[in-house]
Amino acid sequence: QIPKDPAQRRVRELAVLSKQLQRVHPNVLAKVLKQGTVYQNEEIVVINKPYGLPVHGGPGIKNCIADVLPILAKMLENMKAEPLHLCHRLDKETTGVMVLARSKEVADRIRLLFKTRQVEKIYWAISLGDPDPAEGIVEIPIVEKEVRSHQSHYKMTLAPNYRLSPEDGKVVKIRKNRNAESAVTRYRRLASSSACSLLELQPVTGVKHQIRVHLAYGLGCPILGDHKYSHWSKLAPQKLPAITLKRLKLEQSKARHLPLHLHAYRLSLPLGERIDLVCKPPLFFQKTLKKLELDIPKD
Repeated sequence: QIPKDPAQRRVRELAVLSKQLQRVHPNVLAKVLKQGTVYQNEEIVVINKPYGLPVHGGPGIKNCIADVLPILAKMLENMKAEPLHLCHRLDKETTGVMVLARSKEVADRIRLLFKTRQVEKIYWAISLGDPDPAEGIVEIPIVEKEVRSHQSHYKMTLAPNYRLSPEDGKVVKIRKNRNAESAVTRYRRLASSSACSLLELQPVTGVKHQIRVHLAYGLGCPILGDHKYSHWSKLAPQKLPAITLKRLKLEQSKARHLPLHLHAYRLSLPLGERIDLVCKPPLFFQKTLKKLELDIPKD
């Protein structure tokens, strides 16, 4: 049956779309990506990555971006085109700017730019709560740890080098975790309303799930729809404030269907000259902004 409530309907449509992307013929998927092309020149092709589509294959994954790159190249060029190459990755649930290279040399060059932090990346996220202060830098190393609960699973988490001493409240340096990777995220609040905020994020480093972990555990403002990082010890749907549920016309029992609201909004690549690539957030993201009365700043 189809839910009467429009928010639940939309959430359901997204879940269905994500499943459909796994079932469609690779040619259809390549066509979807082609329609989402935002920029191309002789070296790169830039797509707006759809929600719920993995970049790489794995167990239970039938369709992913990597697999359809040869088809996409032919659709964009002519029948003789070389396959496109991945230059970086986005999480399955993240949408937005994704750069593909037309040759291995260009891909290697762009990967190096990412590695040496010469690519400027701007993300948009809707978070629960309001970061305090409204803008700043989170600089806390991140490490992967096993969560021992009734369902054991792995998560990225903070591995700070400092803590507050319980005796006198002073900052004490603690031993570095050998496996932790240093992670730095700049953030700035663009709008806030309905117990949520629209944040602009600039990850300076590129650690797995960095933005999600820094927001949830560093600032105490998990991303809307991030069920993985809203609790530490359990796998459970995100708990939403009453005002947020009301604005979204959603019941808490249906919160688990909320998609992750994290979007790679802008990428600035120094390839000869600087190329500025911008992708509008997907429709579901825009609709959520409207419902929560979060105003997108006019550039």
